[in-house]
This record gives sequence, C-alpha cells and structure tokens, in this order.
Amino acid sequence: MGATRGHGDPSVTDKVDDPVVRAASEVIGGPRGRYAVSRELPWVLTAALLSALTAVTAGLAVLLRAPCLRTGFTGDTQFWSACYADLPTAYRDQNVKAGVAAYLQGGDGAPVTGQPPLTGLVLTAVASLTPDDGTLKTRAAWYFAQWSVLLTLLLLVIVWLVGSSAARPVSAAHVALSPVVVLAGFISADLLGVALASAGMWAWSRRHRTLAGVLLGLAIGARTYPVLILVAIVLLALRAGRLREAGRTVRYALLTFGALLSGLWLLNHGAALSPYESWVSASAGYGSPWLLPQLAGHPLPPGAVTALAAVGWLVALLVGAVLALSSARRPTLAEVSLVMVGIVLVTGKSFTVQSSVWLLPLVAWCAIQWRDHLIWAGAEALNFVAVWLTIAATTVPDRGMPAAWYAFFSMLRVMAVLWLVAVVWLRARQRRGVVEGSEGSEGWEGSAEGSAEGSAEGSVEVDDLAGPLAGAEDRLIVRFS
Repeated sequence: MGATRGHGDPSVTDKVDDPVVRAASEVIGGPRGRYAVSRELPWVLTAALLSALTAVTAGLAVLLRAPCLRTGFTGDTQFWSACYADLPTAYRDQNVKAGVAAYLQGGDGAPVTGQPPLTGLVLTAVASLTPDDGTLKTRAAWYFAQWSVLLTLLLLVIVWLVGSSAARPVSAAHVALSPVVVLAGFISADLLGVALASAGMWAWSRRHRTLAGVLLGLAIGARTYPVLILVAIVLLALRAGRLREAGRTVRYALLTFGALLSGLWLLNHGAALSPYESWVSASAGYGSPWLLPQLAGHPLPPGAVTALAAVGWLVALLVGAVLALSSARRPTLAEVSLVMVGIVLVTGKSFTVQSSVWLLPLVAWCAIQWRDHLIWAGAEALNFVAVWLTIAATTVPDRGMPAAWYAFFSMLRVMAVLWLVAVVWLRARQRRGVVEGSEGSEGWEGSAEGSAEGSAEGSVEVDDLAGPLAGAEDRLIVRFS
C-alpha cells in the first residue's frame, strides 16, 4: 500500500479508541497497558483470525435458515421462523432450475430471474450444478446449500480485500463480525455484486486502473449501485486534477458492462432488459418510505414512485459532489461512496432486507466506530423481524404485525442508515484541511495556490483507497460563501 495514515489523523484515533472495542477487550484480558508491545499482528495471523471469524458468522447465517431447510423453504413457517431466503424460492418458482442453457437461449421456458444480467447468469449456472434427483423441495434445499458455500467464499474475499487495503487490517472485522451478515447476507445473491464492487475499489487502490474498470463494470452487471462508486472516483479525481486517471477506469467499466449486456441481449433479449424494465414499472416495495402511503390506504402510482426514486439518485449525486469538492480536506473514496449509496438506499423504490450488505465494506473502509455500526445493526434486526411478520400477516392477520408497527420499524431502519451517512459526512467535513482558502476566495479555488500550500504543509494521505490519487494536491475546491 503506497500511502499510510499519520498519527494526527482523527480516523486512526477513532479506531484505536473505539469504546466498544475497549469494552469487548475485557473478555480477553483487558485494554493494553503502558508497557505492552504496540506492534500489530503479522498480516498472515490477522487474515487467519478474520477468516475464522467470518466462518463463524457464515455458520450462524446458515443456522438461522435451519427451520426452512427442514421444510424445503415452503409454507408460512419460513416467515414465522424468520428463515426466508430468495435463493431457493427463485429456484422453485422462477424456473431458475432450468439452468444457464435455458436462460441464455430464451423462449417460453427460459427462467426470468428479475435480477441484473450477471446475477441472473450466476443464479442459473449454480442451478445447473444442483443434483437432479429427489423432490423439488430437496433440490431447492441443495440449491441453497450450494449458494451457502459460494456466499461464504465471497464473504471471505470481501474480508480479505478490506483487510489487505485498510490502514488497520482489523477494520475488516466490520464485515467478518457484522450481525447484518447473519441476518441478510444469505438471503440472496447480493454479495456477488458487493464482492465485485469491493474488488474494483481494491484494484483502484493498487493503481490497477484497467482492472478496476473491468471489475466495477462486472459489479454493475450484478448490482446497480457500483455506478455510484464510479461517480465517487470521478469526483475525487476532478478535485485532484487527475481526470485522466479516472477516465480510463470509467471507460473500461462502461465497456465491460456494455459487452455483458449486449452479449446477453443477443442471446435472450428479455433476460437482458427485463430487470430494468421491471424496475421502471414497479410500485413501492418493502422498506421504502414510498410504501407508507400504501400502508395508509392511498398507494402512490408507479410513475410517481419512479420519479421519487430518480430524484433520490439526483440528490445522492449532488450530496456526493458537495462532499467531494467542498470539504476542507479531500474525503476518502469510501466516505463519498457510502454517503451516496446510503441516500439511494433510503430513497429507492424498495429497500430490501438483503440490500443492507451493500454498505458493509464501505463501513469497514470508513472505520466507523462499532457503536454506530451496532446502532445500525440493531435497527436492521428489528426491521428484519418486522418484515417477515408483516408478510405472514397476509395469511394469518391476527398473528402478524400490524401495518402501523411495520411502518415504524422500517422508518427506524431508514433513520439508522441516515445516521451512518451523517456520521461519515461530519467526520469528512471536520477533518482539518491541508489547503486553506485564500482571502477573497469564495468560489473556485485555483491550482497554483493549492500546489504551493499543499507542498509547504506536507500533507499525509488519509485515504486507504486513494490509488492513483495518492499524494495529489487539490486542484479544484468549491467554496460556498
């Protein structure tokens, strides 16, 4: 890693002085004393420890689905036991079991996954490997078991990517030990997109601009939100005056996604475009604030929900631009990305339980304190239970959760995500600037002043993922009078 953090960086202090970490350390002997050796564990030992913790978390996630594995993920039990998963349901009900050949060839019997192109390909590819014997319930359980192995491997990859690029590798514990993984990580294939997006950010941090573009292009083919990571790279490169560096990554990302989408479109037009067409025509879904009018008996038309979700993307881009271009010191890639992704999540057409895993590597790279992580995870847990009880209420109203209580818990979750956004925003904005605005500078700050003052100050890079932007002096800062 080309850049390290200095002792004066407040984000390092936060990680060392995390009150939750200090309290938890009592279990293994208490805080480190004044005469203790301050040397950190070798990377190999740290990686082994993080891998073991990840395996435990993944095991708990599978154990949570044990009641549904016994019933083949059928019936109301999967909601009452809070063990529902999209993966076996897609295998059973969306004809994913037809396999990748049927998916690519199209036709009436082709599976319609409703997922972005790459995710649809992987869903059907795994189905092609599922043993074709026993009842449909048994095969669906096998399908989930195969995905459990794949998701565990993806989780290990994400932990390694974060740990190998963060200033303190133990920051990856925010992924390895997160309660959000136990609750939501094994519901769907979202971790595929998260792993590809994390790999793209890792490649960018290692100055592999072409590889970063390819990986982020694949990530966009698996989930849509990595578009915001590309935007964050462009915004930070604009501030640093290195748009050419970002341009190469963006070009390869667009080329990769375009090739993926075009290839699938030639083979199966519906599979390539149906996920995006379905999004445009969809109504508000679970977790979205735009579902509240429907719970009150006055649903919003799909067109209005689409417009509100589009406005959410515009707001996210605007807020990200303000953070990236007007902060006293250049924020990190993870900070700008988390702020934009969080806003898109809470303003989207639906805020599914599993989409929370999008935030996990960003939370780790931002080195958010565990207190804030657990506040968010607590709200996720309450919403997790509320969703299944609300769905179960459609069949047994007297046992399910009333709509008013579901609205409360879903909005509590929205507030928790906005809390993470606010924490990251405030820390990035309060970080001391290396370049102070000159007198009379109220609008655009020129590069000459930035170069002179930046060199005199001797700035320390604070972004673990800076990559090609590491050590670059600010060329463009927006000041608001």
